[in-house]
Amino acid sequence: MLNVVVNGFWGRRQESAAQVAGRWADSLNALEALDRAAFSGWREATGDVASAPELPASAAALTDYIERTNQEPDAGRIGFTTSVLTNNPGMPRVTVAIHAGGTSEYVTNSVAVSFRSRELDESVAVIRRTADILRIVAEAWDIDAGQAAGRTQFTAVKDAFGLPNSAPRCGRSVYLSAKRAALAPEGLPGTYTRTAHDGLIIDLTRGGSEDLSVETIIAAHRALSSAGALEALPVPFDRPTW
Repeated sequence: MLNVVVNGFWGRRQESAAQVAGRWADSLNALEALDRAAFSGWREATGDVASAPELPASAAALTDYIERTNQEPDAGRIGFTTSVLTNNPGMPRVTVAIHAGGTSEYVTNSVAVSFRSRELDESVAVIRRTADILRIVAEAWDIDAGQAAGRTQFTAVKDAFGLPNSAPRCGRSVYLSAKRAALAPEGLPGTYTRTAHDGLIIDLTRGGSEDLSVETIIAAHRALSSAGALEALPVPFDRPTW
């Protein structure tokens, strides 16, 4: 059984449907370049994957899709919400869901790449590259904080620290925007990789080569939280990153 999510969050950043689509196209194309077997053949997330309309990963096609699926009169304020999916042979079902572009000071923007399978588990090759996937998400969307985690890992950290779902947290890997990264302590048991926008990814799996205990993730979260690197973005939002 496989249930892993790579996600990112940020605060207020007003963007048009075309601007959001541009970021989305960049991320989908970077994912395909990383692992074409897992990240190709995107379809609209409307019903069963086998019968859903195919959707090119182009800015033009995604702009049209965003506009078609966000007809509400307040979409420009609350943001655009939609998703695409694919399920290629021998691969997990992958969904990329977004909520972005609004002007509300109280709505969190987000992107999530979800992996689901009844037959596969976390040993599948694409899951060993979740830190790379987190980097793609962070750089394309200029997120504030993000993480990659399986359901058990996510729930353990949530319960240990009493976190709401959108709170910054540690997982298999964690992304910190520039000001958060400046507070990250050295010496955590993982690889430290700098990204665009002066961000930082700490990969506790060391490129997927190490199995992780929940206790290791909780200890890393505690260290980052104690250093101030996982503080919540103040609400009402007046900026996208901490």
